[in-house]
Amino acid sequence: MPPLKREVGLVGAVMMGLGSILGTGVFVSIGIAAGVAGPAVVLAIALAAVVATCNALSSAQLAANHPVSGGTYEYGYRWLTPTLGFSAGWMFLCAKSASAATAALGFAGYLLNAAGQDTRWLVPVALAAVAVLTGVVLAGVRASNRVNIAIVSVTIAALLAFVAAGASRVSAERLAMDLRPASLLHASALMFVAFTGYGRIATLGEEVRAPRVTIPRAIIATLVVSMLLYIGVAVVAVGAAGADQLQAAATDKAAPLEVIARGFPLPVSGVVAVGAMTAMLGVLLNLILGLSRVVLAMARRGDMPRPAAALPVAVLAVGALIAALASIGSIKATWTFSAFTVLIYYSITNLSALRLRADERLYARLFSWVGLIACLVLAFAIPPKVLAAGLGVLAVGLAGRWVAGTLRKRRRKEP
Repeated sequence: MPPLKREVGLVGAVMMGLGSILGTGVFVSIGIAAGVAGPAVVLAIALAAVVATCNALSSAQLAANHPVSGGTYEYGYRWLTPTLGFSAGWMFLCAKSASAATAALGFAGYLLNAAGQDTRWLVPVALAAVAVLTGVVLAGVRASNRVNIAIVSVTIAALLAFVAAGASRVSAERLAMDLRPASLLHASALMFVAFTGYGRIATLGEEVRAPRVTIPRAIIATLVVSMLLYIGVAVVAVGAAGADQLQAAATDKAAPLEVIARGFPLPVSGVVAVGAMTAMLGVLLNLILGLSRVVLAMARRGDMPRPAAALPVAVLAVGALIAALASIGSIKATWTFSAFTVLIYYSITNLSALRLRADERLYARLFSWVGLIACLVLAFAIPPKVLAAGLGVLAVGLAGRWVAGTLRKRRRKEP
């Protein structure tokens, strides 16, 4: 298969990373995590950011050394084993398809809330968003990049407006934390997913110019900007309204920041709603981009059906999968499931980075060790039912790969 064109520079790569991060995590999942940890959600965000930083450094140096589409799926194959490589690709598809479905549902929730409609239209609106953005991605990475830059610009402006308008309402009493280790780890696992959009930069490694320089810089810049915005929004949201109200707005309306902003002295709820909708669309767009490249890479190796080695087929397959998950209609279910699966994915990322030679390594091995241990700890802090579902999905993927491989070997032996 011919390589993809390198059309993305540093600014475009950073904006793609921000477009993947600044969405469901800041506009929806902060409310879900607040329901788990209360005001300690602010600390959970900081802990998740530390873990994400370690993972980001592992991703950056792997992508710089092996700049092809596929991300950790390819790194697992190159530095570990085919089974671990496949496991990474499979878990990435499961995790990020669930995240994309959450983004589509979050967009629908903010849109319907702003229009004064009830949630019975949640799934149809989400499916329409998936269909439209699948079409945008089919138009190519250059067109997708332009749409993404416009989306991210509106999103950042809306978040800054939220922080500025609500700062005067922050109460130290509402921010007082009751630290419970189990709840803190659970909330950190949920918020970790909100930082993992930088991985989209790595999965687009085959389309980034000067990848050894561009990818590490873009990943680190993306993570720093998103971390500052997340903490600022969380402090204002919890400090102005309280963790309970934030959680209730996330569960009942799927539009927590817009609901909280209605109580601010400045009329910014409309701005927040628009920013939230553009953010969800940005996440959805970038996830379709990244997921389709992983499917493409897996199909090239025979881990996915061969027709998906053609990019348009991969894009359409990803769009169909996201639409199916969005049909579930539950933001909390899709987001929690994605938390476990993406933590397994990044465990394999860090393990791959530990296998880099000294001349390939850009950062100290300590970062990869911390990232690996932290990912495994957070993964097993997820509720048992979700943990079992995630392990079951991994087992199904591995079993399917074994069956497909066995059938291929039999066909080769046949005269």
